Amino acid sequence: MPSKINMRMQDKDSSSGSYSELWKSRWYEGKTYKSSKKTIKKIMIKNILLQCKFFLVEFLNVTYPLIPNPLRNFYLRMYGIRVWGGTSSIHRGWKFFHIGKMNVGKDTVINFGCYLDNRRGINVGNNVGIAHNTKIYTLGHDLNDSSFSTKGAPVNIEDNVFIFSNAMIMPGVTIGEGAIVLAGSVVTKDVEPWTIVGGNPAKKIRDRNRDIDYKKVYRYWFAL
Repeated sequence: MPSKINMRMQDKDSSSGSYSELWKSRWYEGKTYKSSKKTIKKIMIKNILLQCKFFLVEFLNVTYPLIPNPLRNFYLRMYGIRVWGGTSSIHRGWKFFHIGKMNVGKDTVINFGCYLDNRRGINVGNNVGIAHNTKIYTLGHDLNDSSFSTKGAPVNIEDNVFIFSNAMIMPGVTIGEGAIVLAGSVVTKDVEPWTIVGGNPAKKIRDRNRDIDYKKVYRYWFAL
């Protein structure tokens, strides 16, 4: 039969063990609480920066039509959008989706009302014509993913390309040098150089004449 002293020692050990476990649990809870506070703080900062970016993008979209044509390229460079040479022009009425991530070569014209999703990057070469209401996408959704996550890639448009109005260029597409995309086409895959494509989805119709002699120079001050 255990003595009273042994019973007291056992009670003391059991109570000290419970105190130790309680202290450990509270310590872990405190550590988890601090960790969650840091995570929440990071998310808040990220959301604030994201809202600032959206504000800058919208400010660019609203103010750009007020800028005279000779100053537009300089104005775009302030937002990280590089338009090389004074002979290229992006007309009014377009919509950007990101700051930066777009390069435009010389003697290139992007016409009125184009939708330029530059979140993954748009690269446009020299002497390119993009007609009005063309839509260029660089980001979409993965249809096979259970969470419908975003998926995208840059769009590359090489030299001497002409894209007619209301065409749609999908993420990751490269349009080869000298190619022509006909009006209303939906381009879902790469276009070979010096070919003419059309339809939905766009398919090759025929080869294009390589003997071209024109430049898309635009020097008007206030037109479009």
